[in-house]
Amino acid sequence: MDIVIGIGGLAVADRPDATLKTFALASCVAVTAYSQALRVGGMIHIGLPGPPDAGESAARPGYYATTGVPLLLHTLGTKYGCQARELSLGVFGGADSTRADDIFRIGARNLAAVFAELAALELQAVLTDTGGNLSRTLVLEVGTGRVEVFTQPITF
Repeated sequence: MDIVIGIGGLAVADRPDATLKTFALASCVAVTAYSQALRVGGMIHIGLPGPPDAGESAARPGYYATTGVPLLLHTLGTKYGCQARELSLGVFGGADSTRADDIFRIGARNLAAVFAELAALELQAVLTDTGGNLSRTLVLEVGTGRVEVFTQPITF
């Protein structure tokens, strides 16, 4: 069973036949979380580091690193009983623009925000594939915890 996660989306599954997938991460960042003991996997596809205002964070909490990372961990904990410290975490994406005049640096800012959220929770990623000029597609197999990363060079 494939579960596709779009920008700002979050999914958690405990079915061994489930796969969580997200496509074409460029400046966006995906965070994966997996409990080996409970065989539960989760993934979020983050679009921006933080919301412009509190109303926006409430409307789309998965879209932002500052609200999405805690939401993913909270969902795993409350719905499936996962302890944050038992999770294997992964961070993927955050590509750099190939444009020299890119003043926004969204990929780097997304990564900084995700890693800051994890650090604030005293957690760290055990899998990372970030930065560069690559578009990444991810697949997390819930039955095994295996994460596959497919890359393609990008220009934007």
